[in-house]
Amino acid sequence: MGRNVNGRSTIYLGKDGYWHGRVTVGVKDDGKPDRRHVMAKTKALVTEKVRNLEALRDARRVPKAGQRWTVEKWLTHWIDNIAVPPRVSENTHAGYRVDVEKHLIPGLGAHRLDNLAPEHAEKLYAKMQAKGLAAGTAHHVHRTLRNALNEAERRGMISRNPVLLAKAPKLTEEEPEPYDLEEIKRLLKVAGEQPRNGARWVVALALGLRQGEALGLKWEDVNFETGMIRVRRGRLRPKYAHGCGEPPCGRKAGYCPKKRETRPETGDTKSKAGRRMIGLPLPLVELLKQHKRQQDAEREEARQLWHEGGYVFTKPDGRPLNPNTDYREWKALLETAGLRESRLHDARHTAATVLLILGVPTATAMAIMGWSSASMAKRYQHMVDAIRSDVAGKVAGLLWETAEPVTDDEESEARP
Repeated sequence: MGRNVNGRSTIYLGKDGYWHGRVTVGVKDDGKPDRRHVMAKTKALVTEKVRNLEALRDARRVPKAGQRWTVEKWLTHWIDNIAVPPRVSENTHAGYRVDVEKHLIPGLGAHRLDNLAPEHAEKLYAKMQAKGLAAGTAHHVHRTLRNALNEAERRGMISRNPVLLAKAPKLTEEEPEPYDLEEIKRLLKVAGEQPRNGARWVVALALGLRQGEALGLKWEDVNFETGMIRVRRGRLRPKYAHGCGEPPCGRKAGYCPKKRETRPETGDTKSKAGRRMIGLPLPLVELLKQHKRQQDAEREEARQLWHEGGYVFTKPDGRPLNPNTDYREWKALLETAGLRESRLHDARHTAATVLLILGVPTATAMAIMGWSSASMAKRYQHMVDAIRSDVAGKVAGLLWETAEPVTDDEESEARP
């Protein structure tokens, strides 16, 4: 092929001894044709490159011209300007930033964005795990990189997201074992004996609220007349900055004597499905009323030192509970009740199991738990030993009918 002026692709042998190809892939911002150039030592190779470029053009996947982005440059732009609140939650953004700054930029930042390959990502994951990092950490980094490059592809920065082809680190999740009914009763009893915030744990075990949802509850969300609560926000982990000026005091920001919070106390719930109304069991209504009377007494005692935030579960001065403090109190509750070690989130597994025991339909369980898909129900509703035994008994009764006992008279009649 010679040079062509009608917009069709051209292939020709240049004076430099190399074969060249030119493909019109679109129109530039100034209205001129966007012609891309490829070259190779042989006509066969350059023809292949031209055909590949034409295929990208026809699929509208040609990267934008004149943008030589590095992975570092794109990730920095993405984390600072695109994947930011309110597009994503505060907690999600914080997790993205850790992945980008601690792992992705040091490991992949020097690569050109349009040259990044699946193998580059896979080598990074392997290095992370070789250093002793958990597979879950590497998998989280994989998801962050995938999301960032999905946006780059959507904007035409790259023709295809290479991370979609990369093998993510394999996760071996152990099935959480929720507490059985006797253990739940013991927990509820010990929770009711707590001097403060005992209702906090009843809410977790009976309603399955996430930690942030429970700590984000305000009295305006509780309707004692209808026996309903509205879940619509979550407590965020505090984040601090130095308030001591320059130079800083030498401590971490969270321990600075003049620290200031840089993150809101609460944020919207995890998903649209997370915003929900839940009916309260009558004993929990009475327990929350008792809890409110106790809090009113604390407010009266604190007087002007009381922080009026309207939260259901607070410190003695009215400030919202810190998630870290809440976690430690959960561990102390388990120890007092004499129960095995368990994550705070396993209280949510336990609540889901109670729904399963009661035979609640999946759609209803989804509404109560704030799940966005039925697959979440399958993941959370782990069968406890009592259910397993019950099912086994039913199967045994179905397959092996129990023989009627033989009387002495019947036995003698059966003899020859």
